[in-house]
Amino acid sequence: MKAYVLRSYGSPDVLELRDIDRPAPGPGEVLVRVRAASVQPADWHLMRGEPYVSRLMPGFLGLRKPKITILGADVAGVVEATGPGVTGFATGDEVYAMLAMGGGFAEYVCVPESELAPKPATLSFEEAAAVPLAAGTALLALRDQGGVRPGSRVLVNGASGGVGTFAVQLGKAYGAHVTGVCSTRNVDLVRSLGADEVIDYTKEDFTRDGQVYDVLLYIAGNRSFAECRKVLTRKGVCVMIGGAATRWLQPAGRVSAALAASAFVSQKAALTNVLACRDNRGNLDELTELIDDGRLAPVVDRVYDFGELPAAVRYQEEGHAPGKVVLRI
Repeated sequence: MKAYVLRSYGSPDVLELRDIDRPAPGPGEVLVRVRAASVQPADWHLMRGEPYVSRLMPGFLGLRKPKITILGADVAGVVEATGPGVTGFATGDEVYAMLAMGGGFAEYVCVPESELAPKPATLSFEEAAAVPLAAGTALLALRDQGGVRPGSRVLVNGASGGVGTFAVQLGKAYGAHVTGVCSTRNVDLVRSLGADEVIDYTKEDFTRDGQVYDVLLYIAGNRSFAECRKVLTRKGVCVMIGGAATRWLQPAGRVSAALAASAFVSQKAALTNVLACRDNRGNLDELTELIDDGRLAPVVDRVYDFGELPAAVRYQEEGHAPGKVVLRI
């Protein structure tokens, strides 16, 4: 089979399209013929090994070379074969999944049955591949860290990106009043997703408009926790999801500082890490229900062919894609 292999850290040019052995499903595993995968910030962080400080921390980065040699966390495809003990899926089933240890940028991948879910019937493979990591992150941020309920006031900073477009819709599905922050060119998009209010950050500073929120999803930018606290209620929660990156420290340093500072004030900072979640199948089932009910839909900005993966990563790395970037395999 063909797969993009990452042997060393670097630019998208280090992604090599190579012929490798097709994996065989072990006990409890399902072999999936991948039809689509999505490209996201996590991929280029792992590809470049940045921020460098993360190489010293437990996680997915090796000190000198990548731990994960085939990137790609989101896949949608068709069951090719099942391993011993698999009872919930059969050859030909259309499925999707989030792969915590990568493997999606390949023609085939083995997925534990417990991590796999039936693909939403209303979505194409390309649309389904846009869902797992981004929508799962938004789900955990709002439902678990934020405790959003009907009547909650939610501010989504970075509302036009992959996580943000799902967060706006999920906030509305949970009955919240949602305000999205984005650039001028994406105001109409965010409003079309159901946002009650939209702030154009090129014209207005959301930390200075006097509004307060129960939950702030801080997906983009470089604000400190002290600045974010200004827009939170006394018991408000700031959920950190990525942020402006630098080669050496950020966003790891900014997140660590926020988590430490929140121990001494009434407002709290929280970090969402969907890759560490132990119930991704349950999350996918909840997202599928919302999708099939028409309350949640992926926003796909561009679809690239498999041979164009380096170009897709370069585009995603620019940080201006509204919604998701998807790879057709």
